[in-house]
Amino acid sequence: MLTLSLLLLISSSRISQAEEFDEFGDAKKPGTDSVFGSGSDSGGGGGGDDSGSDIPTVPKGLDACDGIYVTYNFISREKTYPHVKNVSAQSWAFRSQLQVMNMGITELKSWKVFIGFQHNEILVSTDGGILVDGDDFPAQVGNNGTTVAGYPKTDLKTGIETAGDMTQMTANVEFKGTQFGLKTGTPMPKSIKLVNDGFTCPAPTKKKTNMYMCCRKDKKFKPKVTKTKFAQRRYGDLNFMYDILQAYGNNYMAQVTIDNDHPLGRLDHWNLTWEWMRGEFIYSMRGAFTRMTDPSECVYGTAGQYYQDLDFSKVTNCQKKPIISDLPREMKDDDKLGKLPYCCRNGTILPKTMNESESRSIFQLQNWKINGVLNPQYKCGPAVRVDPTEFPDPSGLNAKTLAVATWQVVCNITKPKEKQSKCCVTFSGYYNESAIPCSTCACGCDDLPEQRKCSQKAPAMLLPPEALLVPFDNRTEKAKAWARIKHLPVYNPAPCPDNCGVSINWHVDSDYKSGWTARLTLFNWGDIPFENWFAAVQLGKASLGYEKVYSFNGTRLPEQNNTVFFQGLPGLNYLIAETNGSSPSEPKVPGKQQSVISFTKKLKWSLDVPGGDGFPTRVLFNGEECALPKGIPKKSGAHKLIQLSNHAPLFWMTIVTILMLIV
Repeated sequence: MLTLSLLLLISSSRISQAEEFDEFGDAKKPGTDSVFGSGSDSGGGGGGDDSGSDIPTVPKGLDACDGIYVTYNFISREKTYPHVKNVSAQSWAFRSQLQVMNMGITELKSWKVFIGFQHNEILVSTDGGILVDGDDFPAQVGNNGTTVAGYPKTDLKTGIETAGDMTQMTANVEFKGTQFGLKTGTPMPKSIKLVNDGFTCPAPTKKKTNMYMCCRKDKKFKPKVTKTKFAQRRYGDLNFMYDILQAYGNNYMAQVTIDNDHPLGRLDHWNLTWEWMRGEFIYSMRGAFTRMTDPSECVYGTAGQYYQDLDFSKVTNCQKKPIISDLPREMKDDDKLGKLPYCCRNGTILPKTMNESESRSIFQLQNWKINGVLNPQYKCGPAVRVDPTEFPDPSGLNAKTLAVATWQVVCNITKPKEKQSKCCVTFSGYYNESAIPCSTCACGCDDLPEQRKCSQKAPAMLLPPEALLVPFDNRTEKAKAWARIKHLPVYNPAPCPDNCGVSINWHVDSDYKSGWTARLTLFNWGDIPFENWFAAVQLGKASLGYEKVYSFNGTRLPEQNNTVFFQGLPGLNYLIAETNGSSPSEPKVPGKQQSVISFTKKLKWSLDVPGGDGFPTRVLFNGEECALPKGIPKKSGAHKLIQLSNHAPLFWMTIVTILMLIV
């Protein structure tokens, strides 16, 4: 758990201005004032509604819409520097606007609209909305488009409940960005679409500088009937709850709860960051700490102008994008920073599959991001106002206490792009003398030293199995010698390394009529050890025959595509970091753990283990999906003959022994 005491700033230049929203992002009623006031504009990622106090312009053709009217308007563009002759490489600064209007009979909560940008657009700022995937500005959106959500106006009321007040029925989002190419014509998106559940949208009507559509309720959609004042809670792989526990005139106390709800997700040494939207700063904190303590941003900013009598030397953090980290375990009982449930585990949040009690960390809100050392990449959506969280009454009575206000942020695991993994897999088999190493640049080649000359396109060279035990830099000569012996190609320049901090070797150890065995070996090539590690392997139909693992704890997870889940035994769950060799001339030694795994064929007699059924289709380490090699070891006819000839003496020896016993 992490509890924050936060101060919300009020910019002196805007104290006298009428605010359209209260401190929680709700539309204010006429004549009311905000408890907290309003802060300065966000600059890059959101801010207030662009409409201000002006009534939004009613688009043409709106009268025929009885649902959600969505329109995109291209405003202008201007050629920017550098000026180049190549039309496709010329950059243009553009401005455009998205308008969403509720013309239906039910309130639209947490609206979201997809915009299919297609001209290599880079968004520099949005005013009145945020990007759902949480990308920082400038954000590359021109390849796959992007989804925009409203902020601070997340909900759009109806004309019935507002007496036709267009300011409460409409949200405007202003875009500023850069695009490339298209010397003539208007660079419009491919499409726009309302992506809220329960709506169907036709193809947009396209004009020269605008496109629009009317999205209506889907009559086939059956929502869950729940009576809530705010948006329904949703749950993804990682979920945040931001609860305001106490609120005062110009400050409030909040609590952030992080729940890991993915059975194979995990975080280690997590770092959490977001972007303050209204000038807040963190005055004090328990259960976690900020990576930077610098009061100068407060002293010389709007905070110093407003809080002239405040001693900023005691302020925890003044950054607009603070970075929050968990406390180490030894500070759990610290009187000032610790003594909170679910805190102080050095940033480790385990999946419930391993330990449910350590799958939560309890510690506004915008552009949330969280990452770990070697963990999956999470994409976080916008903060959504939900019904206040219920807490047990602190007095011990059989009663409940509600938070003043609650927001929820949902994050989901994304599949790593090619050459952006953090771990990789090697394959080998008893029937083939060569091991297939990790792919070239499996974990990227962006950080290679300039003096290193290698090919990022050349395939990784096959290796003798013992070469997997030494660092990549010590494999080069072994790989070349092995290539000469096996008459394999030698590349010049040689392939670049895989650059992965962790590699996993999957070795098919044996294959017989009623079963087969494999050996899983973990290698830690980095300088950070892994405590309470876990690995997960998907084997398709072969997973059904999982029988036993001998040096790890293992279990099959039927609800996760029959994934086989492994973790270290108690006292042996620590994968040490890479260490120096026994002498300076010896190569470094990776941290290593391995175990043999046995499978039965009783459920699937038709398994072709060497042909592919015995090799994983997906491997994860601490939740991160590892890059697989391009192929598997082949079993040729020659190999079959070698195996038969090797076993022949044993066969005849067995017969002779039996005859001797009979005599």
